[in-house]
Amino acid sequence: MRRILQRLKTIHSKPEHGAGMTDLQEFVDTFELLGDWDQRYQYLIELGEQLPPMPAELKSEDNRVKGCMSTVHIHAYPDPEQPGAIQYHGDCDTAVIKGVLALLIQLTSGRSADEINQLDMDEIFEKLQLDEQLSPNRHIGVYALFEMMKSQARDAHRNASATA
Repeated sequence: MRRILQRLKTIHSKPEHGAGMTDLQEFVDTFELLGDWDQRYQYLIELGEQLPPMPAELKSEDNRVKGCMSTVHIHAYPDPEQPGAIQYHGDCDTAVIKGVLALLIQLTSGRSADEINQLDMDEIFEKLQLDEQLSPNRHIGVYALFEMMKSQARDAHRNASATA
């Protein structure tokens, strides 16, 4: 199991993904390779453990996701090395949701605000079968998180455009 997870980490960190951008199909393939949900949960937990620490000053009420049972913070900012692209800082106090957060950050970071806003959470849930595995309350919280990520991406893009 550890060997599989290590191999998957290597795949998801390849330079051709750009600034952290990962395709949804890569996660679908990974989930299928892992097979059962115990292994998938472990994979999500390990993704969460890999998230860089979120600066304490960004863990503000403005960056806290409302509607989520867990305490989740997310902050979008313009990528200083890739004009037009958005990056995220994030953190969560529960392991599985932190893993979902890490997955969403990998899916969105390095994309434009328009690309992020075109991503469909229903498709993500369906393809990864998360709708079958997360409780209804967690389901609502993850949707709230993703909507906040989209909103922050629009704001970060607008703010970057205004200062350019």
